[in-house]
Amino acid sequence: MKEIITTPIVSTPVRAGATNRETTEYLIYFLFGFLEILLAFRLILKLTGASLASGFVDFIYTITGLFILPFQGIFRQAYASTSVLEPSTIVAIFVYILIAWGIVKLLRISSGEQQKE
Repeated sequence: MKEIITTPIVSTPVRAGATNRETTEYLIYFLFGFLEILLAFRLILKLTGASLASGFVDFIYTITGLFILPFQGIFRQAYASTSVLEPSTIVAIFVYILIAWGIVKLLRISSGEQQKE
């Protein structure tokens, strides 16, 4: 006769969804991520000398123009035939990454939850 050995099953609580704070963090990262993508498009379009006659190019330049405005004039633009290196866009990308990270960090600190290292 075989002996049946049973071990107790340990249950682990599982969350079904994100908390309100996590949802807010995801939304912030999504919005700033979308902005980063638009700024990257602008950078690539400027570098490749994309035509302003294109509706898409005009749309990207119009939307992102507001977001790079605070960084205009920090560095000079470099021109090579039709392509333009726009350092203000590069600076804006890094600044908006830091802003998103800072907002999320501030949310975590203000939530009172213990922080992970």
